[in-house]
Amino acid sequence: MKLKFSVGILVVLLLASCGSDSRFKGFTRAKENGLHYKFFHRNEDGKAVELGGGIYFGYIISTYDKDSVVVNSKDVSKDGSGYTNFGIQASSFVGSFEDALLMMHEGDSAAFVVPADSFFTKTMGLNELPPGIKPGMFLKGVFAVKKVITKQEMEDNQKAQMAEQEKMLKEIAEREKADRDKYLTENNITTEPTPSGLIYIELKKGNGKKPTATDVVKVHYTGKLLNGTVFDSSVERGEPVEFGLNQVISGWTEGLQLMGIGGKAKLIIPSTIGYGPMQQGPIPGGSTLVFEVELLDIVTPKPMVPPQGE
Repeated sequence: MKLKFSVGILVVLLLASCGSDSRFKGFTRAKENGLHYKFFHRNEDGKAVELGGGIYFGYIISTYDKDSVVVNSKDVSKDGSGYTNFGIQASSFVGSFEDALLMMHEGDSAAFVVPADSFFTKTMGLNELPPGIKPGMFLKGVFAVKKVITKQEMEDNQKAQMAEQEKMLKEIAEREKADRDKYLTENNITTEPTPSGLIYIELKKGNGKKPTATDVVKVHYTGKLLNGTVFDSSVERGEPVEFGLNQVISGWTEGLQLMGIGGKAKLIIPSTIGYGPMQQGPIPGGSTLVFEVELLDIVTPKPMVPPQGE
């Protein structure tokens, strides 16, 4: 009898040490951070949520008093399951929803209560509270963790993704080089590229001055893929264009500075100084481009007219 009494006292003491003085019915207050929590299902044998890791979970966050939904994972779920991915970051304040998630395991479901003003201003970073939210109000978050991704698994996944991306970029670069070499051979082009990779072929020498990297130029041009497909042409539109040489791809910036006013040239521009490895509109990723350009003029910027009275 004495032993049973002692065990009973011990259980009471353990519960008290965990915190049970929550002001919210059915909730327990965590002593270490003041977080109010209530577990519906607990799976302590599952993987624990870790700082720097991630989770795949469902959630509903609502006001505690009126139970008005603030946000629901169903509204942001990308796969239609109602669940979404979330990276676990450092707590935005003591007793936050981040702290709540760190109490959970894979397979757990629980509810937590946090101060509304702290959530919106510290977790969400808002300067003002949303309409209907006042200081002193609380939010209830109901979370169901379907899958936990540990920090190590996150790092391994990132390394695998980086390796896959590097492999893809290497394949794109090799394919581009093969296509470019074939084009140069078939068109008997032996001009040596500049250090950047630009191949500049003068078609007509210009008699005017050459632009600098910060000049605004007026040009006519036709842009083609190596297979001859025209993807853009001011000539076809019948209207030349003006632009600053510091506002275009670096292949253009370099190539136009080699031209004099009135000159025409062919610019063979690899993707490294063009539009890169990813598709840009009608231009496939990793494409060497061929531009036929005529430099019509270097445009003198119009002087700014100060406001009247100055």
